[in-house]
Amino acid sequence: MSESSNIRLLVTGGTLDKHYNELNGELIFAETQLEKMLAQARCKADIEIETLMLKDSLEMNPNDRHVILTACQSCEESLVIITHGTDTMTLTAEYLASEISNKTVVLLGAMIPYAFKNSDALFNLGTAVAAVQCLASDIYITMNGKVFKWDQVEKNRSEGVFESA
Repeated sequence: MSESSNIRLLVTGGTLDKHYNELNGELIFAETQLEKMLAQARCKADIEIETLMLKDSLEMNPNDRHVILTACQSCEESLVIITHGTDTMTLTAEYLASEISNKTVVLLGAMIPYAFKNSDALFNLGTAVAAVQCLASDIYITMNGKVFKWDQVEKNRSEGVFESA
């Protein structure tokens, strides 16, 4: 049995990992919730978590996307999951698709932070863990119980869902 994991989970931030700051009422980043989420879901997949950044995707810049790309390319795993803010997830997916062809990469996010009641984060993470193990090499987004190829999805901002483009 290999010492390495089968899946690399790259944490970049987004709503999924935001917390409520009781002092000023803002949503902030304190730490990633991914280990708690995987434990709560009783996930037994072999996953290595790597935190790259904790950022709102609206604040991501080309350098941040390059950091994500480099992490995808340099990890030994061929299955990669990336947590990401939903506002610019499709931009990052497009950037990764232009540079990666030999790995299965699945991006996911949440409309409601994991720390909040009725969050979609745990469901979206479970979908991503299952999908990354079944899909062919390419870049995908999993949201709302659906799996989309990177170039066939858009965020419907008025409905708060991802749908086929």
